[in-house]
Amino acid sequence: MNRSNSISNRFIALLGVCILSPALYFASMHSNADNKEVNKTDANYETSVLAGGCFWCTEADMEKVPGVIDVVSGYSGGTIPNPTYDAVSSGTTGHIEVIEVTYDPSVLSYEAMLDAFLRGIDPTDDQGSFVDRGPQYRPAIFYKNEQEKQQAASFLAEIDKAGIFKKPLKTELIPFDTFYVAEEYHQDYYINNPLRYRYYRHGSGRDQYLDEIFGPDRKTAPKTLRQMIDEKNKLSSNVPEQVEFRTVNQASDMDEPKYFRPSDEEIKQKLNDIQYKVTQKDGTERPFDNPYWDNEEAGIYVDIVSGEPLFSSTDKYDSGTGWPSFTKPIDENFITTKEDNSWFATRIEVRSKFADSHLGHVFDDGPAPTGLRYCMNSASMLFIPKDELAEKGYGKYSVLFENQDKAL
Repeated sequence: MNRSNSISNRFIALLGVCILSPALYFASMHSNADNKEVNKTDANYETSVLAGGCFWCTEADMEKVPGVIDVVSGYSGGTIPNPTYDAVSSGTTGHIEVIEVTYDPSVLSYEAMLDAFLRGIDPTDDQGSFVDRGPQYRPAIFYKNEQEKQQAASFLAEIDKAGIFKKPLKTELIPFDTFYVAEEYHQDYYINNPLRYRYYRHGSGRDQYLDEIFGPDRKTAPKTLRQMIDEKNKLSSNVPEQVEFRTVNQASDMDEPKYFRPSDEEIKQKLNDIQYKVTQKDGTERPFDNPYWDNEEAGIYVDIVSGEPLFSSTDKYDSGTGWPSFTKPIDENFITTKEDNSWFATRIEVRSKFADSHLGHVFDDGPAPTGLRYCMNSASMLFIPKDELAEKGYGKYSVLFENQDKAL
């Protein structure tokens, strides 16, 4: 589809933001930028071909990454030589809109380069990319050898397992064949046509999606996918081993344990950084980057500080928010609520009664039978599997799972 006489999907997004003047909209498509002069033959440099939708956007993002030498927009993966934008955008050639990234591996490893790239795209959509629909805009990594294939596959699998994105990754791994450079007016489009580029980018929804996944501070306080994976693995592995509960009386099966808050020093020693931040500083962990948001095992959730029983898996459901959500607490005697006016909104905060740990918030948009959504932080809780309830002093709650066991 020729940009000089037709409106592509990209400009449909642009028009959704504002109506440009005819003079601006139909301005010359050809860039006055000089061709880049980069010594790509340097033996120390590597190249990688990547697809993440609009190459205006992926080129603009990757050129800002330290260690990247050059980024060129183009096409790969199709069946005809020297394809044009008109042919590729029709979706009939098999090509994908891609960028060729030249980078210095002594500064930027292959995984780190993929890490930066994946944080700028939607790797879960194999039907297109944001406003641009069709297989010519699907996400892909073109590998040049078996080592790159294995590294990319392993990294994608780790990201998937960590649940960083809201959906399973569908980024295709394709053996690299040929890279065709796109027309000159596509190169450095964000520099040569800044106004039109900004309108398109905003209208495409790319940045809104990335803010939702990585947070609105992703540019000022960036966190790599590797860091997010490592943090989740550390949190998942540390929680069970770190916590020991004490009660006023070591309860017998007939007595109700009496829970209390340990000293500040004991709490600091007991909790890791994210647990302390959430429970003691009223923090919030990242959605989809916490151990219990997708936990489907039967059992109960107790306060990470005191051991107070809070919620049961029998009342847990997938709210789509990325945090563990419940329709009700096990026993309302173990929680307290109060009005929270932070973040320019009024919410109802949920805290544990005895430890006074910040747990999360309760909302009135939940499912039946209560209509409530107790949106909790994994970092404020410890999960006790149903088979360990008696051993850990929570035997009375085994009755919650008797009907489930009979059904099985």
